[in-house]
Amino acid sequence: MTTATMTDDLYPTRLAETADPIVREHPTVWGGAADGPFGAEELRAHAERGFTILPDTLSGGEIETYSRELTRLTTAEELRGDERVITEKASGEVRSIFAVQQLSELIDDLSHDPRLLERARQLLGSDVYLHQTRINYMPGFKGAGFYWHSDFETWHAEDGMPAPRAVSCSLALTPNYPYNGGLMVMPGSHRTFVPSLGETPEDNHRSSLKEQKAGVPSEEAVTQMAHRHGIEQFTGPAGSALWFDANIMHGSGNNITPFPRSNIFMVFNSVENTLQEPFAATAQRPDHIAHRDARPLR
Repeated sequence: MTTATMTDDLYPTRLAETADPIVREHPTVWGGAADGPFGAEELRAHAERGFTILPDTLSGGEIETYSRELTRLTTAEELRGDERVITEKASGEVRSIFAVQQLSELIDDLSHDPRLLERARQLLGSDVYLHQTRINYMPGFKGAGFYWHSDFETWHAEDGMPAPRAVSCSLALTPNYPYNGGLMVMPGSHRTFVPSLGETPEDNHRSSLKEQKAGVPSEEAVTQMAHRHGIEQFTGPAGSALWFDANIMHGSGNNITPFPRSNIFMVFNSVENTLQEPFAATAQRPDHIAHRDARPLR
């Protein structure tokens, strides 16, 4: 792929007037069965649905290790007030910690693990680098969800990602039940880009990481896509991995159960899809949210 220039905005968004959805021009799967651990049928299903669930990606011992690391990071006094730490809007509890590979040698090592890298390279058909990492913690009773959105819409508008040639991997550290705020996805929705209305507010990241308002689809668009594609939910035991396309429509509800939900989240971007200036924002988001060091992971 030839890296796009700023005049090649194939996915205009944050518009002044409503626009029709855009049929995606770029593939979902860029590599083939010979390029990595996914088989041909698995790649076909991923291209069609936009996501793949792999149970037992992490062992029981690894789950315990990373869970202890999550506890250490979310309770670390030295991180109080750090801009990488995002708290719940209502309760003030830690919601996410960004650029977590900078704070944890364990998670930095995990980002180089062949179990992840080989799949990311295969899906994207190139070397990859980390666009974003974080740990997410949704506490019991008080965990707030996220409205429907496409990650690529934000990464394109606010970070300058030219094309949806990125893939996210969410590694569950706790069971994902149908009732504790698990991620919901619309299978096949990744093949359509939905432009949003309204300009990007200045320093939007300061509020959007707690509650996203800019860059979300209209209720009409969500309704149409839900009727067209249906809705499925990521459920499974701790240790499961969810690989999902950058442009898939997804969201999560509040967690009003006693069962917390936590995960390690990594976004792999192709080294042939590096960030430019934002397509629909006046300034770049900070590096801890959108990394611009595109050296390939080894």
